[in-house]
Amino acid sequence: MAKKYCVNLTNEERQELYLLIKNRSPKSIQVKRAYILLAADEDGDKQWQDDRIHKTYHVSTRTIERVRKNFVEDGLKLAIYGKPREVFKEKIFDGNVEAHLISLRCTQAPAGHESWTLKLLADKMVELEYVESISCESVRQILKKTSLSPGR
Repeated sequence: MAKKYCVNLTNEERQELYLLIKNRSPKSIQVKRAYILLAADEDGDKQWQDDRIHKTYHVSTRTIERVRKNFVEDGLKLAIYGKPREVFKEKIFDGNVEAHLISLRCTQAPAGHESWTLKLLADKMVELEYVESISCESVRQILKKTSLSPGR
């Protein structure tokens, strides 16, 4: 089967890859990607097939294909360093919910219980309609910010 993405590096790109390999740890993912590109370069010294790259650098064939694809479609920088991650976790519980949880934690535990548990707090928050739903882990993380953690 013919390769869909062929790597043809310029002399400047080769020099950049050699410099990256020289200056970084050999275990770095960027160095592995640089080795893959240099080995897959059709104009370069090696011109290796995927199975030889796989055996030499201990990477999967899928990784080799992905690096080649990223190089052809997105360029050298993105092939080596990857796309920047944009992880913006939206805050689900605001200060109002945290205040209700803390005030609830400061009250007397329900009858039949010596102290509040994370599950009891989560259930009571839903029961009082402060939140639609909340997990025990969310309760723990909110209380961890204070000195009211049940573990203390």
